[in-house]
Amino acid sequence: MSELKGKIDFTLFISATNANPNGDPLNGNRPRINLDGYGEISDVCIKRKIRNRLQDMGEKIFVQSDDRSDDTYTSLKDRADSCTELKEQMGNKKNANREACAAIACKEWLDVRSFGQVFAFKGIPVSFGVRGPVSIHQAVSLSPIDIVSMQITKSVNSESGKESKASDTMGTKHRVGFAVYKVMGSVNVQLAEKTGFSQEDAEKLKEALKTLFENDASSARPEGSMEVCRMYWWQHDEKTPAFSSGKIQRGFSINPENDRPKTFEDYSISWHVDGCKEPEVFDFV
Repeated sequence: MSELKGKIDFTLFISATNANPNGDPLNGNRPRINLDGYGEISDVCIKRKIRNRLQDMGEKIFVQSDDRSDDTYTSLKDRADSCTELKEQMGNKKNANREACAAIACKEWLDVRSFGQVFAFKGIPVSFGVRGPVSIHQAVSLSPIDIVSMQITKSVNSESGKESKASDTMGTKHRVGFAVYKVMGSVNVQLAEKTGFSQEDAEKLKEALKTLFENDASSARPEGSMEVCRMYWWQHDEKTPAFSSGKIQRGFSINPENDRPKTFEDYSISWHVDGCKEPEVFDFV
């Protein structure tokens, strides 16, 4: 495993067509929207999809969804206990070494050395946290979104008897007609050195981002309704480049070519920052 060559910045433009990219459980599972009418996808949602893709690629993942568990463990504590070396170190009340615990966890699970993790469980005398080098912003749509709501019914009773709900019980599904979201992120070299996040891990992250919505279809996000349209990837030569992540992200010029964009091509997107290293650009549409 080779050390990370330099800081990484990346930007993705993803489209949603008649899909609910990220429902808000506090708002009837409607697509997330900010006070200005722009759609949002939480950073936690994006990290979940990255973890799923890394898991599909055969990597060991600590924070797994219950419906995608590949090791029979049903809790984070059980998964942590499955690593004998980590269990012994965390259970050593007198001579516990938090740095040694963190090093074991980072070596064992790719998502821990990427995003970090807090290890704090009942009955375990030692708790510790790992700060990961990969940071993800919440995604924001390029234009205000329109949310479409649809009333639905079910055609069968869930249970029999007086207390059962009738087969015509009403429900609601919500979706975004069309939107393009901008996802931003970076990889910090100093933190990568602490967790052991390597150049090979960075390549795996890049591959996961390219295929972010593979095996992610659901009733709210039918197959093909969510797409990665374009990705920009900056691999800097320095640990701390002259250009900050903020300046790089402000280098985008984004202009809709009409009032109601219906496709990714309806946006004119370009990037330029004088003197900054040019990114790798991947187009998928």
